[in-house]
Amino acid sequence: MEYRHYQIAMDGRNNIGRMVTTTKHNASTIQQELDWLQSILKARSAMNANPGNQVRDVLEIPAPEFNDPLGAYAHFVKKLSLTEAERFLLILAAVPHIKPQMLDMFMGKNQLTQQIFTEFGGMKGKNHNGFISTGETVLFILAGSNLEKRFQYLSLFDKNSRLFKEGHLQLSDTENDEPYLNGTLIINRDTLQEITSGTVRKPDFSANFPAQLLQTEMEWEDLVLNPHTEEELREIEIWLKHKDQLLHTWGMNKKLKPGFKALFYGPPGTGKTLTTTLLGKKLGLDVYRIDLSRIVSKYIGETEKNLAKIFDRAERKGWILFFDEADALFGKRTSVSDSHDRYANQEVSYLLQRIEEYDGLVILATNLKSNMDEAFMRRFQASVFFPMPQPEERKKLWQKGFPEKVELDKRINFQELAKSYELSGGSIVQVIQHSLLKALDKGSNQVMLGDLREGIRREYHKMGRTI
Repeated sequence: MEYRHYQIAMDGRNNIGRMVTTTKHNASTIQQELDWLQSILKARSAMNANPGNQVRDVLEIPAPEFNDPLGAYAHFVKKLSLTEAERFLLILAAVPHIKPQMLDMFMGKNQLTQQIFTEFGGMKGKNHNGFISTGETVLFILAGSNLEKRFQYLSLFDKNSRLFKEGHLQLSDTENDEPYLNGTLIINRDTLQEITSGTVRKPDFSANFPAQLLQTEMEWEDLVLNPHTEEELREIEIWLKHKDQLLHTWGMNKKLKPGFKALFYGPPGTGKTLTTTLLGKKLGLDVYRIDLSRIVSKYIGETEKNLAKIFDRAERKGWILFFDEADALFGKRTSVSDSHDRYANQEVSYLLQRIEEYDGLVILATNLKSNMDEAFMRRFQASVFFPMPQPEERKKLWQKGFPEKVELDKRINFQELAKSYELSGGSIVQVIQHSLLKALDKGSNQVMLGDLREGIRREYHKMGRTI
């Protein structure tokens, strides 16, 4: 036992040592990239001081070669096969988060206007006192006053440009009457975390990200489902495993929508949420439950913004998005009798659009299928019914529900419980919990039949039924 503890301690130290080594190497790699950016900025400054010398392309300054496999930044650059222009964009967007003082050179004021020089672009944040680059800043550094080069580098901001298409970078929106290149150059938080620490932290549930990561200690084998339900779930599992080959290797992306949409419907407690969670666990995919109460806003346009935060972050990550009680937002659309109805329908239309474009699995759950809008129903590739468990399934739920460490009253007969009481899986778990707490309160590890029956009566009372 002492040797095992020693090994665990040594493994922990080794892990810390590897993390320190990796961080050290990555810091060195990023410093090389910052030095390269500094050389580019100095070259542009020199050319700006001598307007007649606008021939040289600042990207002729060679970017550093990365041969260190321990650097997260180097790994990212190689993984995406970034060009020197794309690397310049990436490090420039990251600078305010890594070394903001590098851009102080752009904060000098024009003596005539007492503002930052127009050609520099850029802006100050609400709380950040340093310089934040815009699209205009990028073009000034790369092209100066050379129109030909300016038009050449405009392609960097094209929606099909790799860093923008894959969501690593974006230009913030501007007012309709302002040049779009005044939008600030923003690096995705996940991308920033990946290139600096080598890991991506899972987002926490918050007002800015109203979605919760679903996790469970249970395994797929612990599920007890109707055989027909299991068969329908198999289709979803097959799609998740083979979607890339289907869409891209076999070229079906020309004919099929990029993602998969499924409806889970059935009475409460029949396993819709647990099944979704275990499906993700089985296939190694994160599952996020969307909190519709936090999504839907009384303020016009806010619902779309809340939804965009989730979909923008989820795209290309393979997340399973789960909308519980989906009829709250996806129910039958109302007739347009006032402005509130009109905006409510706009919210649904926006969400339909984002779901259509999402390249992963979206699951909507509802207790009543009849509440769902028929036009929306036609968009589902699968509609999976979760019925109340039958006696044989209820017996399995009772058998699997108790921990091994407890003893059962000899009068407890699972076959009889399953046959006599029509309960959902969720209700059976509640009854089991009630009986276990009763045993613990008595200082015993034996579950009594009377406590089980009391728990059953409580569940029946919740449903407005009597035994």
